[in-house]
Amino acid sequence: MAVTTNLLAVRAKVAEALAKSPWKQQCTLVAVSKTKPLEDLQEAYEADQRHFGENYIQELVQKSPQLPSDIKWHYIGHVQSNKAKVLVRDVPNLYMVETVDSIKIANALNKASSEFRTEKLNVMVQVNTSGEEQKSGTDVDGSVELACHIVASCEHLNLTGLMTIGRYGDTTSECFDRLVACRKNVAEAIGKAETDLAASMGMSGDFELAISCGSTHVRVGSTIFGARDYAKKD
Repeated sequence: MAVTTNLLAVRAKVAEALAKSPWKQQCTLVAVSKTKPLEDLQEAYEADQRHFGENYIQELVQKSPQLPSDIKWHYIGHVQSNKAKVLVRDVPNLYMVETVDSIKIANALNKASSEFRTEKLNVMVQVNTSGEEQKSGTDVDGSVELACHIVASCEHLNLTGLMTIGRYGDTTSECFDRLVACRKNVAEAIGKAETDLAASMGMSGDFELAISCGSTHVRVGSTIFGARDYAKKD
């Protein structure tokens, strides 16, 4: 029952943060379940959680057929172009890839989607707003070029928004504000309203701050499922 209790507590905090947010947005809670056993995910599912996030392709490929088919899987790990086919082919209920950070990756996902999906694959452009070298993501300037490429040249992808990971331990809104500004530039470049594009930002330690900055998707793992055992990673 711990997962259910934690999940309900996180939902309450999300609702409270949304009530205070000047953006008046809606926000999807993505339960990040990497390295967690199937029974924990099933418990969250039975508490009406449907959006789950995974970081490792092989783990997602193994988990997805053993869990309900109406789960909406978000892939939030780094994508290698040579693994795009496996990800798209072997996870039929893949809902979104939030970590597209290059034209090469976009093209690989587009090709795989053309071969193995009947519907467009939802994607987000990952932006490195902290400037940390160890983090994936295009830079702020490159995000507009990448978004325009997806819209113009990837007919089997649906650009839904932008994603970022804030600087670890940062209590300021700098990275989140940077993503929101980036979203505005992308929206202008592709002819959409700013609020028609999602902003996926905020994790266990900072999702309330992210919501106050306009986040529409928060990715919460350890606060729901407990600390991770990385020895279980594939």
